[in-house]
Amino acid sequence: MHPNSTIIDFTSETSSNGVVERRFVLDEITGVLFSPTTGNIGSPLVLSGHSGGMHKKAPGLVASALHSVSMFGFTVAAIDAPGHGDRPRNRRDRQRADAVRQARSAGEPIAPIVVDYTTSLAKRAVPEWQTTLDALQALPVIGPDRPVGYAGVSLGVVTGVALAAVEPRIAALSFGGVFVDDVLIDAARKVTAPVEYRIPWNDEELDRQSAIDLFDAFGSEEKTLHAYTGRRYPVPDYELDSAARFFVRHLRPTSGATPK
Repeated sequence: MHPNSTIIDFTSETSSNGVVERRFVLDEITGVLFSPTTGNIGSPLVLSGHSGGMHKKAPGLVASALHSVSMFGFTVAAIDAPGHGDRPRNRRDRQRADAVRQARSAGEPIAPIVVDYTTSLAKRAVPEWQTTLDALQALPVIGPDRPVGYAGVSLGVVTGVALAAVEPRIAALSFGGVFVDDVLIDAARKVTAPVEYRIPWNDEELDRQSAIDLFDAFGSEEKTLHAYTGRRYPVPDYELDSAARFFVRHLRPTSGATPK
């Protein structure tokens, strides 16, 4: 287990349409756990990373989590990245976020700023995800043997690649829509778990060739590239369904890909 692991503290619980949502606090980490109201013993656990400037309850993340839980019986966990959601921002976080807003308002490229910021956030977030995974696996309802996947967009991709490069418990990854640099390319070469990677073909802020280069860099024996018309947000429903079925294949291979 990761040396910083501790006990998870659930602070609230609600239930609707067959999904239980429980917010939790883990030391300084704030998160949320979505799970089926019944029948989730042994089902896959998917860690979900939000995009930069968003949080654990971002609309797209919640939509994907509810789809995965209600249709496929997964358990989904999300945490606020450092300086996001319910977590305080330090001065450096505020400066970088302001720089992104100012560049976008001025019509200037935001990629250099975003790359620097997300790389620094990912370095801070990786050990927090490991601590969260330790705590979740310590829960009797989840346990240490449940297969684990990772999903994310933008910042969630940078964090997920960095996490999968050092964390053998991540058995499959489905994500897309990210600014690419050499650091991310190098980390991708260390990822060997199956990957489903999406390129939002019409997002003018993202470079298509860099996205293709990232896909090519993954060291995974099995990897699939999806290109869809549109931008990073929102991710089309059919791509959410594809991601869920991808996790079914790799995290619950004996069950097939039939929805609940």
